[in-house]
Amino acid sequence: MGILEKKGERLIVHLPRELDHHYTEEVRRRVDAALRTEAISELEFDFSGTVFMDSAGIGLLLGRAKMIRVLDGRMFVSHMNEQIRRMLALSGIERHISLEKEEQNEK
Repeated sequence: MGILEKKGERLIVHLPRELDHHYTEEVRRRVDAALRTEAISELEFDFSGTVFMDSAGIGLLLGRAKMIRVLDGRMFVSHMNEQIRRMLALSGIERHISLEKEEQNEK
């Protein structure tokens, strides 16, 4: 599962087609390991290939948002389709993560 891409101090997490409880643990393990061992100030979750996400995906995002804040970094999501954007908005996750279009911030 080649899901992580590092660009400078930005870690890009390329999410799978279906982000459900089957995949979130592996994604969580890899992202957490990278946050502990590498210099990362920006964490991007790229939804360009994702068509489905359940509550485990929301938990994954919330947990990583807390971790990157502790590291004085920032986190954002990119390339969400309307269904993913709606689900995240309905979950109330915007209190913790901005759902504004972040593609213009990509380096």
